[in-house]
Amino acid sequence: MATTHSIKRGVSLYSFQEEYFLHKMSLEDIIATCAKLDIPGIEIIGDQMIPEYPNVSDAFVKQWHGWMDKYGRTPVCLDMFLDWNKYKGRTMTDEERYESVVLDIKNAHKLGCTVIRVIHDVEPELLERLAPTAEKHNVKLALEIHAPSYFDSPHEQRLIEMFNRVQSPSLCFTLDMGVFTKVQPRVGSERLLREGVKPEIVEYLVNAYNTRTLPSTRQLGVANKALPELVLSMGGREQDIFWVMMATHAIYGDPALLKEYVPYVKHVHGKCYDMLPEGREFSIPYEEIVPILIEGGYDGYIDTEYEGNRWIQDAFVVDSAAQVGQHQAMLKRLLGEA
Repeated sequence: MATTHSIKRGVSLYSFQEEYFLHKMSLEDIIATCAKLDIPGIEIIGDQMIPEYPNVSDAFVKQWHGWMDKYGRTPVCLDMFLDWNKYKGRTMTDEERYESVVLDIKNAHKLGCTVIRVIHDVEPELLERLAPTAEKHNVKLALEIHAPSYFDSPHEQRLIEMFNRVQSPSLCFTLDMGVFTKVQPRVGSERLLREGVKPEIVEYLVNAYNTRTLPSTRQLGVANKALPELVLSMGGREQDIFWVMMATHAIYGDPALLKEYVPYVKHVHGKCYDMLPEGREFSIPYEEIVPILIEGGYDGYIDTEYEGNRWIQDAFVVDSAAQVGQHQAMLKRLLGEA
C-alpha cells in the first residue's frame, strides 16, 4: 500500500461523551488526554461543550486557543446541529435556518476550525445560499454522509448535482466510516441480549445483517415496518423494537463507490464501536477503506469517533481514552506512521 499522502489524524470530542457527561473529565482534561494520545486534530461539539452555544463568548475563545497552544493541538472541525424544531408550535423559517448556520460559520472561524460537520438533513438549497459566507470565512460546509444513507442515496445525489453546478470550495461531504460496517457490531448484539431480546432473534439479526438479507431502509426518516413486524412475529416484545432498530442502523456501502466520490470528501469521521487487542475494529474493515482514501488523494483529517460507549454503559465502565487510543494506533499503522 502506498503511504505517500497528506491525510491527518484527529478526534471528535464526541468520543469522550460518557466521561464528559458524568463530569469525570472536563473539556481541558479531554484536550490534555488527546495530547497524551498523540492526536493532532480536535473536533468539538459546540452544543455539548461550549457554554451558552451558539453564543460563544470572547472569554471562551481565548481559553480555547490557550488550550490549543498549551497542548499543541490543532482545531479542525465544529459540529453543528440545525434544530429547526426548537420553537414551540412551529418549525424554523428558511431565514432562521440560514441565520443559524451563518452563526455556526462565524463561530467555527473564531475557534480556528476550517470545517463544519453539517448534520445530514440540511437541504442543498440552503447550503448553496450559505456558500459565499463559508468561503468568506474560509470554512468548509461538509454535510455528513451517515448510515443508512450513502453516496448513491437520493439526498446525496441532489447534493452532488448542486456541488458540480456551484463549484464552491466550501461545499463538500463529511464521510462517516459507519457506512462501511461490514459485520454486525458485537457490542450491539450483546446489549440486545442483556436487554432481554430472545437469543434466537439476536442470532437472526446478526446472520441477516452479515449476509445483507436484513429488512432495512436506505433513506433516513423513512418508516421501516418490515423489521418491527418481523421481530414481533418471532415472539419479540414491543420494547425490543427500539433496541433492534438501533442495533441494525448501520450499513455496508459498496467501497467501490468511494473511489468515484473521494474528491467530494473533505472530512472523515473514523467511527469505531469496538477496537480489538490485535489493533483492528471489529465491524469496520479499515484495512480495505483507508487505502482507497489514500489512492483517491484524500488530504483531510480522519477524526476518531468512538460510539461503543452507548452499547456497554449499562454493564461496564466505559474507557473512551483506551478505545480512542487503540483506534489512533490503527490509523497510524494504516497511514504509514508506525
